[in-house]
Amino acid sequence: MGNCVSLDVSCDQTLHRACGCLFGDGNYIHMMEANLEALEKTMQELEERRDDLLRRVVIDEDKGLQRLAQVQGWFSRVQSVESQVKDLLEARSTQTKRLCLLGYCSKKCIPSCDYGKKVLKKLKEVEGLLAKGVFQVVAEKIPVPKVDKKHFQTTVGLDSMVEKAWNSLMIGERRTLGLYGMGGVGKTTLLACINNRFLQVVNEFDVVIWVVVSKDLQIESIQDQILGRLSLDKEWKQETEIERASRIKNILNRKKFVILLDDLWSEVDLNKIGVPPPTQENGSKLVFTTRSKEVCKDIEVDDMMEVACLSPDEAWELFQQKVGENPIKSHHDFLPVARKIAAKCCGLPLALCVIGKAMACKETVQEWRHAIHVLNSSSHEFPGFIDGSRNDDGADNQGYDIIGLLVHAHLLMDGVLTFTVKMHDVIREMALWIASNFGKQRETFCVRSGAQLRQIPKDINWELVRRISLMSNKISEISCSCNCSNLSTLLLQNNKLVDISGEFFRFMPALVVLDLSRNSILSRLPEEISNLGSLQYLNLSYTGMKSLPDGLKEMKRLIDLNLEFTRELESIVGIATSLPNLQVLRLYCSRVCVDDILMKELQLLEHVEILTATIEDAVILKNIQGVDRLASSIRGLCLSNMSAPVVILNRVVLGGLQRLTIWNSKISEIKIDWESKERGDLICTGSPGFKQLSAVHIVRLEGPTDLTWLLYAQSLRILSVSGPSSIEEIINREKEMSIRTVHPDIVVPLEKLELLKACNLDELKSICWDPPALPNLRQFYLEGCPKLPEAATKYLRHAWNGLSKHQALIRHFDK
Repeated sequence: MGNCVSLDVSCDQTLHRACGCLFGDGNYIHMMEANLEALEKTMQELEERRDDLLRRVVIDEDKGLQRLAQVQGWFSRVQSVESQVKDLLEARSTQTKRLCLLGYCSKKCIPSCDYGKKVLKKLKEVEGLLAKGVFQVVAEKIPVPKVDKKHFQTTVGLDSMVEKAWNSLMIGERRTLGLYGMGGVGKTTLLACINNRFLQVVNEFDVVIWVVVSKDLQIESIQDQILGRLSLDKEWKQETEIERASRIKNILNRKKFVILLDDLWSEVDLNKIGVPPPTQENGSKLVFTTRSKEVCKDIEVDDMMEVACLSPDEAWELFQQKVGENPIKSHHDFLPVARKIAAKCCGLPLALCVIGKAMACKETVQEWRHAIHVLNSSSHEFPGFIDGSRNDDGADNQGYDIIGLLVHAHLLMDGVLTFTVKMHDVIREMALWIASNFGKQRETFCVRSGAQLRQIPKDINWELVRRISLMSNKISEISCSCNCSNLSTLLLQNNKLVDISGEFFRFMPALVVLDLSRNSILSRLPEEISNLGSLQYLNLSYTGMKSLPDGLKEMKRLIDLNLEFTRELESIVGIATSLPNLQVLRLYCSRVCVDDILMKELQLLEHVEILTATIEDAVILKNIQGVDRLASSIRGLCLSNMSAPVVILNRVVLGGLQRLTIWNSKISEIKIDWESKERGDLICTGSPGFKQLSAVHIVRLEGPTDLTWLLYAQSLRILSVSGPSSIEEIINREKEMSIRTVHPDIVVPLEKLELLKACNLDELKSICWDPPALPNLRQFYLEGCPKLPEAATKYLRHAWNGLSKHQALIRHFDK
């Protein structure tokens, strides 16, 4: 009986559901096809709205904004419903085939009813999402983090100084704190510890701002860093210095802030930057690091603290960390030698780190004992010039080896595109400290480059000083008389020199190196320069020199004279008799051009090993290539105002060529000659072309329609071509294939090219047809090339976009 009741209930429920599907309000079966059509159409509209909205979000996120949570939630729901709708539409064919009686019924009523119900429910959900997918604002500014955490290696001996500095800053009414000490002692690390303490300790400050100042104090750079922390929009990028200051002031006036200035070299005007001075009323703080105690006094800080070197025990602990345990513990003889080396560092953390890392790979006691010997040697025991012996390619092996080791050890930074290396100022400070007998003879060096000096410093001890660097300042006149019998190096490049008195050079008998380059207004030198009897290196490049002083003939020891880019210098006639010992003469892009007279003089210079020259006459170019000793010494060649149907460059005799400039010339064809004069045959073995040619600059060249001969410059890293010019292609396809037939070693055209500049080339249509070309392009600049197809620009952009993060920091010009 119970079973019959149960069966009746089941049948009633089934009948009720079937009737509901067929005749009820849902009418799921009859409306199935219409609802599926509506679902498909509405889902398509939803996907289109999602794509439109996503584009808006991406644009805002590229501006540094953060998408709203409700927008992200809507995206997530759309993504979820999208997969569900996809499943329903995939079952569409199966379900519609079951329909019968003009769509009012189904061969499988209950399953079709369930399916139709799901379709209707999902349709309403999609319609709801579509209606809610309207946002006036899709992203907003990211809240500025209170503190940016600084990362640094484990410190030794800093804990007590961190605590002392923190207490000085936070306890009482002190608002400003100056941390001073020599370079490499750990001031930046100490400041970073203070910065991170604001993350660890509960405090009432709204924002902590870290700013790197450095020697050449740039207001704009400081403002950029502050605004970068305070404001995520980039509107301020186009503002003037005064407008930026106003913006900073308006923001900071509403906040309780901490400003941390790293590497301050002189007093800074906070009002000019826009930073309100810390006061009792605003409760803000200022902390800075500097190498000079005087800077602390100038700023009138509430408290100053010297960051001193480590104690002997702390120094030994840090040294062991950097060396590692293996070398020291491998043999009992290591320990006393290691302690002596650590002691030589006098507790300077930077020296301990650098020397410790350098010694980590030394596995024998003999190597460690040699290090002691080197550290015990005074700097004056090392020669000013390394041995000048060079290999067949003209490269100074010893110099490249030394520089390579320093770059590998991260003591020098590779300049990449500029073919230079540079040294971080902290590393330089350490090098000077070691060279001055670990700080005991500091007066023998004076290094104040980029210090905004307008005159020679008055505190130089001229009787003791051996090396002076005052480069990159604003010194315009030198009128002092100095008795500096020990001075060997004087660097004054990149100033604003107009006049140097003769008295200045009167008492410098030991001067070996003098650099006056990049003083564009300096037009003359005093005759008293003849007193520099020991001078071996003189750099006058990029100056306004109109003539060389007669006193130059007294410099019989001069072996290196640089006159490159001297646009006003007209003649150096008599140089062979005046300076018979010259080994290096640089006349690249100078007004002094090689003619018949200068050719004869150059041949009289028996010791010349490096020559850069400017040539206007194609006959002279041919003649100089006929003199093997001169041609093989050429490192830089400027063809200026040359007019010739054909110019021939012989890759055999010009094997050492590194830089080539063709300026304002009419040359129909440039040919590369492979014939060896001695052997009278073609040289086709080994790597073809100019092995060392790394930079080519072409300006206003009329005649050739392509530069396919550049394929012979397989080491080319910089190519700059500027018009007006007749050039239509950089590399011509047919000529390239012809060259490759003879020289199959040329696989990838311009394989090492890193910088490409093409400007005002009205006829340029192609750069390089071969897709594998330009694999190492790092920077390109295109302007005024109307016939260059968009495809070429896209290819360059594609190559450029494939750079690493470091390389991508290089600016990209595309007009």
